[in-house]
Amino acid sequence: MFRILPAAVAMVFLFSCATIPQLNFDIKQISATTETEPVSGFGDILDDPAIWVHPARTEHSLILGTNKNEGLHVYSLNGKELQFLDVGRINNVDIRGSIAVASNDEVNGLSWFKIRDIDGTVSHIGDTLVDRIEPYGVCLGMIDGALTAAVTYKDGAIEFWETNFADTSSPHAKLVQTKHFSSQLEGCVFDDNESMIFIGEETVGIWALDVGVADTQPGLIDRVNSGSGLTADVEGLSLWRGQQGHGYLVASAQNADQFVVYNRQPPYSPQGVFRIGPGESSQSDAVTHTDGLDISSMAVTGYPRGLMVVHDDGNPAPKQNQNFKLIDWSSVEQILDLSPQTPETILH
Repeated sequence: MFRILPAAVAMVFLFSCATIPQLNFDIKQISATTETEPVSGFGDILDDPAIWVHPARTEHSLILGTNKNEGLHVYSLNGKELQFLDVGRINNVDIRGSIAVASNDEVNGLSWFKIRDIDGTVSHIGDTLVDRIEPYGVCLGMIDGALTAAVTYKDGAIEFWETNFADTSSPHAKLVQTKHFSSQLEGCVFDDNESMIFIGEETVGIWALDVGVADTQPGLIDRVNSGSGLTADVEGLSLWRGQQGHGYLVASAQNADQFVVYNRQPPYSPQGVFRIGPGESSQSDAVTHTDGLDISSMAVTGYPRGLMVVHDDGNPAPKQNQNFKLIDWSSVEQILDLSPQTPETILH
């Protein structure tokens, strides 16, 4: 059932958004190791990445990235674009195993994709229409043995769609639950092993919800402007997953151009704040105004402690030639002095 948060964490409810207290951490800085090829043009085009780890040859792992005007980009680990799927106005994307799902305004629903192990080809295999306007954020998780997509909306709703992939050429999904928050949601991430989902309410903070028990209520684990480094808008959320429930939750504090790291387990204590500055060897620019992010704790070629991928609003100027930046997770561990942990072996 839902874990009751200690009094120290529950106090985040009492902070006023009108007053920004002193930050509890020094802001550290790292740099990206490489970046994806930029999209041409001006405007807020890209949004959210998702990492697919090849089950046998990690050098062939992929990064999927959403294009809010046109569809879905597919990149190699060196940032080269390999494929583009012209499937409409895609906002967020997530992956479990060889299945990806994206929120798609073009069809007002979820678009499903299959990734082929043999050659890394990504194929669009169908759509699920939703019953609300403009599906926004999306994340995938295994709940009670069923692949479940959580879909967030600007009106504060989050829907849970259970899928059946007995026949992966024809996905089927049904709405099994809806929860309501007071304002706009976007980022979310499932913690499958803990039966939890973390949800970002953009101007409020981060919520934790136990999805293993019906009718449980969410708990606020951090509020914007609490001193942890979290600021509006709360955007991308992802997990570095260690064994036995250990690991870290990472959130994009968009307007501050920074990222906040929390312990994965209650009371979800903040562990530090970092920004992604300009690179020296990689020659990449600083990361600003990040929307989506994704993390894989599995070792992939060039990233033995895992890989983090983030959206960059400007490359280098705001809203110009946007792209995604790749970060070695070990650089986050080192700069924040995080305790080394053994990663989960989940294929993400």
